[in-house]
Amino acid sequence: MDNKAILTCALTGVLTNPRQHPVPVTPAQMASEARDAFNAGASVMHVHLRMQEEGLSHLPSWDPEVADSVVSAIRAACPGVIINLTTGVIGPDIAGPAACIRRVRPEIAACNAGSLNYLKLKDDGTWAWPPMVFDNPVAKVQAFLDVMAECGAHPEFECFDVGIVRAVGMYLKAGMYRGTPDLNFVMGVASGMPCDADLLSLLPRYLPPGALWQTTLIGRSEIWPVHQKTAELGGMLRTGLEDTFYLPDGERASGNGVLIQALAQCAERAGRAVASPAEARVLLGLG
Repeated sequence: MDNKAILTCALTGVLTNPRQHPVPVTPAQMASEARDAFNAGASVMHVHLRMQEEGLSHLPSWDPEVADSVVSAIRAACPGVIINLTTGVIGPDIAGPAACIRRVRPEIAACNAGSLNYLKLKDDGTWAWPPMVFDNPVAKVQAFLDVMAECGAHPEFECFDVGIVRAVGMYLKAGMYRGTPDLNFVMGVASGMPCDADLLSLLPRYLPPGALWQTTLIGRSEIWPVHQKTAELGGMLRTGLEDTFYLPDGERASGNGVLIQALAQCAERAGRAVASPAEARVLLGLG
């Protein structure tokens, strides 16, 4: 049981324009993609919400009605699935994510565990977007953790840098949360941790005692050797159209299902069976 690999599918992204890339947006689209991923072995669906109005589907939504319709459709399509709801927002106002957590009561909620200069540079030396700070001070983290505790949602700490990984252990020691520490090493953001197998090998030593961990790897075909390293080191595995559009051979993925199939093969090559939703609930300590 302890050697089993939980597979998470990140179904869609924050700002990916569906007119440019075929990411799911509507409840029916999200449910269809989730079902394909579920059938391929994903127990957990990481859910971002989009505005449903024509011409606005590239923008995020924090409408509890949208959250309810999307999550209900996914749960109906995938019996026993575990919902992992995103919460990331810029600034101190967490009312939108909090309302969505309270409405759909996800089993897991992502908790961005520290701040990051969120940067990307073009080849010509200009910024891909204006430099910004993804701000997650301790007071904001605590506010999210309080809402998660109120609703019975298990926090998954998203860590964009090594110092943020270490901070999660401090949060535990300070009594900010209880339960199994669950960390997500986010690698591949241009101003965060690189997607590097050698760096990944070092990170588990900085985990809190008894922690589970997984990787979110952002990039193209170069991410797949690091997924394999994750499987070999005992980490849990995540991919989906939020993180990549590319299969290990460099071919463009037709959807989330084929990405999860490739992820399951990483686990199998490492000698690990894929956890069922019921087994994933036990490993994560979900009620």
